[in-house]
Amino acid sequence: MEEGKDQKGKIMKFEDIKFVSLYDGKSAVIPFGKYELSIVSHEHSYGGKQGLYEIAVFKSDSNDQVELPGITREGDTVKGWLTEEDVLGIIKKMHTVCGP
Repeated sequence: MEEGKDQKGKIMKFEDIKFVSLYDGKSAVIPFGKYELSIVSHEHSYGGKQGLYEIAVFKSDSNDQVELPGITREGDTVKGWLTEEDVLGIIKKMHTVCGP
């Protein structure tokens, strides 16, 4: 399995992500400085019915969902249909974009 880096720069495996129950699936939030990465998979998320994941980026101080270049596309704050490897790649990018 591919690895990503957490907010402290430590190598992270998908199994290291601390998920909690949400609806009929799961959710996790990983802090990255002034941002937080939300990861969800449930019946109503993009790809959730297929066991895939959806991410969104939030500003920590306001809890507003935001675009983040390199993570989400311009005009879109949500990215769906992601595999575990895709999510780990995004965690690695978050570390690069946001720093430790």
